[in-house]
Amino acid sequence: MKIGYARVSTNEQDTALQIDALEKSGCERVYSEKRSGKRKERPQLGKLLDALRPGDIVVVWRLDRLGRSTKDLIELIETLKDKGVEFVSLTESIDTTTATGELVFGIFAAIAQFETNLISDRTKAGLESARKRGRVGGRKPKLTLKQAKLAQSMLLDSTVTKSDVAQHFDISRPTLDKALKGLDKPEQGSLL
Repeated sequence: MKIGYARVSTNEQDTALQIDALEKSGCERVYSEKRSGKRKERPQLGKLLDALRPGDIVVVWRLDRLGRSTKDLIELIETLKDKGVEFVSLTESIDTTTATGELVFGIFAAIAQFETNLISDRTKAGLESARKRGRVGGRKPKLTLKQAKLAQSMLLDSTVTKSDVAQHFDISRPTLDKALKGLDKPEQGSLL
């Protein structure tokens, strides 16, 4: 069975053009929704995926109506393949029921993987470069060095607890412990 999927991004847009094209191509059922492709939650797409049976063919008007990104599109096509379902995009003339359509998606998958690897490599290189310049990743410490030393000196008073100091600086006990961990032991009799 041919099953269509139509999507527009806003309520002002209309799916009529897509639905007409899908019905003309022989779709017996069409799932339609008005949702941004950037949103992960697309209820009608979920219903379509649940309704699929081996041998079905999912048809879309254009590729960008189905997937939010190349990676997302490849994952969806792999899901279809795992279910024994083929895929057709009318505008791009992609049809995974043919050898050429399979080849095109193989190329898309390779490009998506290449893009993922490039992003990973650039991220690693950027972090390494930042480390060489003395920058450390992660969040900014909750306490400055001066505040950490003050907290340390407050704890020299046996009547003051770590909970008291943490509350004073409006931080948690583990955050206080982390700030104190990096400091040298204070000299007795010295407040700073």
